[in-house]
Amino acid sequence: MSLHGRLLPRFRRLPVVTRLVLAVALTMSLVLAGAASFVYWRVRTALDQQLNDDLTTYQRSLDHAVRHGAQLPPGPSGSLQQVLDAHGRVLDSSEAIRHQMLLTPAELGSVARGATVRHDIGSLLLITPGTLRLQAHRVTTGGRTRIVVAAVRRGHRDEALRELLAQLAFASGLTLIAASYVGYRTARGALRPVERYRSGAATLADGTQNLRLDVPVDRDDEITRLGHTLNHMLDRLQTSAERERRFVADASHELRTPLTLMRAELDVALHRPRSAGELTETLRSVDAEVQRLIDLSNALLGLEELGSTGHIARAPASLADLVDAAVTPHRRTAERAGRELVVDAADVTVDIDARWLRPAVSNLIDNALRHGHGTVRVAATVHAGVLSVCVTDEGPGFSPEFLPRAFDRFARAEASRTSDGSGLGLAFAHAVATAHSGTARAGNAANGAAVTLRLPC
Repeated sequence: MSLHGRLLPRFRRLPVVTRLVLAVALTMSLVLAGAASFVYWRVRTALDQQLNDDLTTYQRSLDHAVRHGAQLPPGPSGSLQQVLDAHGRVLDSSEAIRHQMLLTPAELGSVARGATVRHDIGSLLLITPGTLRLQAHRVTTGGRTRIVVAAVRRGHRDEALRELLAQLAFASGLTLIAASYVGYRTARGALRPVERYRSGAATLADGTQNLRLDVPVDRDDEITRLGHTLNHMLDRLQTSAERERRFVADASHELRTPLTLMRAELDVALHRPRSAGELTETLRSVDAEVQRLIDLSNALLGLEELGSTGHIARAPASLADLVDAAVTPHRRTAERAGRELVVDAADVTVDIDARWLRPAVSNLIDNALRHGHGTVRVAATVHAGVLSVCVTDEGPGFSPEFLPRAFDRFARAEASRTSDGSGLGLAFAHAVATAHSGTARAGNAANGAAVTLRLPC
């Protein structure tokens, strides 16, 4: 496995703050190294240019003196010179390098062939005496070949570069430490809300109820948006938990009554001999309670499906056909009760979810037939892109005490839970209207109760 393959998993296992600090330190190291290299290169180039200019000027004066047989002139401070023949024998030299061979045999041969050689003697970082920069050039005079070597000391130049390297290393080190500290503090500060959110989530996992994260309201950064998202998730979780508790409580409460009645009927039938007519009546009573259980279960499941997903599938549908399909199952009930069903539905196409709206309207009609009197009227109109379905009757209407809770689950105008109906019809209609981004309103008209659904279509 490569070094990269071994280090990357270890790096990923480190804490986030540590990884961020290491990333900042590495990035800053590269930036500082690049900046220091650029500064060093620029300063060294300037110093070398000055040194080379002095060396070239001194070389020219030496060449001129050798070519004309004159005495070798003095050069700049710290300069040295050496004159060799074609075989490398020293003909003239500064005292400090009289016995020192400055050129290698290869360089000597190259200069003898007309090339100009320039190189340094001594290193920059290892402080040694006698560091030089020399330049050798061939000069022909009187048919004889002379090799003129001009040299200048590099002491001041090397000292300046060593000092520059030390200053750059010191400044880069301080900058790297400061950047790493700032990166550490910034990462800790940025991740502190995340740790707070994690602690809150751990508290929630321990069973704490109604927990909400403390999210600043005056910010709009990634962490703040994460907090709002988590709070929204907590709201949804709490709503879901409350809905489940309510569903279980409502179901257990409402299912208990028909199950108790069924058990009582069966106990009576089993504990003493009964005639065929009595057994038939018992079975009919049990059948009625079973049907009530089925209706109640279907209503609860429908409400739960709407409440948990809020999903509807809109599709074009004929409003007249939809209302007719909702009214038809109730016509025989109305005839047996000697009541009239009047329908006034616009012949238009609406964009709604008929799978949910049809039973919602049917529930409103069923409530009007159960609890109202006289004619039941169903009016369905569309105006400005809003569908309005209103169901009215000619009964006593809703009592003032009942209206504020008319759309609550299992709310009944009668005090007894054994009264006809489950108390879910209006709640279901309200849930359907809400799922369509609409509203449901219950009130009293001139002659009785009126329930209106308004849905954008």
